[in-house]
Amino acid sequence: MHEDGALDFDALRRLIEWHIEEGTNAIVVVGTTGESPTVDPEEHVELVRVAAQAARGRIPLVAGTAPIRLGKRSSSPSRRGKWARCDAAGGAYYNKPTQEGFTGTSRRSPRSVDLPMILYNVPGRTVADLARGYDTAPGASARHRGLKDATGTWPGQAALASPAANLCAVQRQRRLGAGSDAAGGPRRDSVTANVVPRLMRQMCDAALSADLPKARALNARMMPLHTRLFVEPNPIPVKWALQRIGKIAGGSGCRWFPLSASGREAVQAALDEVG
Repeated sequence: MHEDGALDFDALRRLIEWHIEEGTNAIVVVGTTGESPTVDPEEHVELVRVAAQAARGRIPLVAGTAPIRLGKRSSSPSRRGKWARCDAAGGAYYNKPTQEGFTGTSRRSPRSVDLPMILYNVPGRTVADLARGYDTAPGASARHRGLKDATGTWPGQAALASPAANLCAVQRQRRLGAGSDAAGGPRRDSVTANVVPRLMRQMCDAALSADLPKARALNARMMPLHTRLFVEPNPIPVKWALQRIGKIAGGSGCRWFPLSASGREAVQAALDEVG
């Protein structure tokens, strides 16, 4: 965002070019780090459209489609995401649902869009955990092609990555490190990768090729960012970090509260340690 809170589309275009150059495999647009809770529906759709226009099909895009309010508004970005030529969409979250609520919401969303859908299991936000075996439960849609798991529990992620699962698992929990990749597990949907995309790509490549010493060394190098980018609620620290390395400009960089003085000190130390 600009200092006045307006969306900075030029910076978004530059970030996409940088990520393509650095080897990022795919980009999520208007997820949590993209401030989905703070943008209105028109801004949401425009962010997806501009991102797709900038990517020009060179990298897969996943359109975040998860406003707080359920109903017609929650399906609108999904439908328009197709018009923006995205490759997948993420479903609703942050609403503390029951298991029946998970099923009902996720069953409605695929009917409004013909893109593959990625479910998001984030108990830290929803205070609810998606039950294992969800992808084979009655009512689960065949269009559900992925599950972004932020539980941080390795046994659960290993089960999701098993050949019996219908869903491709994506890992968001930073503290599991390179272990899950090395075990043939989830791919990484990373906050840290917003700041050091090349290092994250190199770590994942090393883990998936079973070069564990290299993967562990790269993960250890990034550990200061893994931890200190969460000294305050995401995305406040990561956007401040992006300003510090010259990738975005403006005021606080986001519509949340600015990063505190102690937070700035912690994140700057992490940037210095990682180099």
